[in-house]
Amino acid sequence: MRTHATADPSRHRVLVVEDDDTIGRHLESGLRGNGYTPTWNRTGSAALAEAARTPYDVLLLDLGLPDMDGLDVARTLRARHPDLLIVILTARTDDIDVIAGLDAGADDYLVKPFSLTVLLARLRAHLRRRVVATPPQEPVRLADLVLDVVARRCTLHDTEVELRPKEFDLLAALARHAGEAVSRETLMAEVWDENWFGPTKTLDVTMAGLRRRLAEAASASARLPRITTLRGHGYRLEL
Repeated sequence: MRTHATADPSRHRVLVVEDDDTIGRHLESGLRGNGYTPTWNRTGSAALAEAARTPYDVLLLDLGLPDMDGLDVARTLRARHPDLLIVILTARTDDIDVIAGLDAGADDYLVKPFSLTVLLARLRAHLRRRVVATPPQEPVRLADLVLDVVARRCTLHDTEVELRPKEFDLLAALARHAGEAVSRETLMAEVWDENWFGPTKTLDVTMAGLRRRLAEAASASARLPRITTLRGHGYRLEL
């Protein structure tokens, strides 16, 4: 599994895409003041060109850009850079907008106006999880689905099932507790971070995406694991 050697922010390059001058300057100075190496672009096209020239660890992305939809930027950079941490910064609060952002490849989102302190805490939480190396693990068979945690591949009858990064992590967490009732708090701690304090709606949206992608990949004869919702508690993966 590819891991980062350190969570030291000074080793992380952050691409900021924000057309509002006040917010852009605030993010740039705040990130630099906390040890990150930020680069600020005001348009989607400039950000895509910048990302093609320089490798980045984090993308902070506004959706309402003057030249293109931020979702298109997210999709493009997610396809080009699978390991890029993408955090959307948005004034859009409807569930459908949150789902669209996560489906476009985002790992997280923050609703404007947001606190720089909260943003920094979320970055630390995400980057901490990328530092931790896990020992080699054998692929896990879940009915006809095979989950290779080391290679981060999910296959059904030798055909790869395309999962978003957090969808894969969520399925892997459920697989570790297959047959057990797993609380929402446990999933938030294992998939996001033990100190996570963001909205649990993130879990609901990620779970919905995971279920949808598994269902879309299945044929009539395929046996898929069933994810059962345990109201008031969490979920159970049943084989």
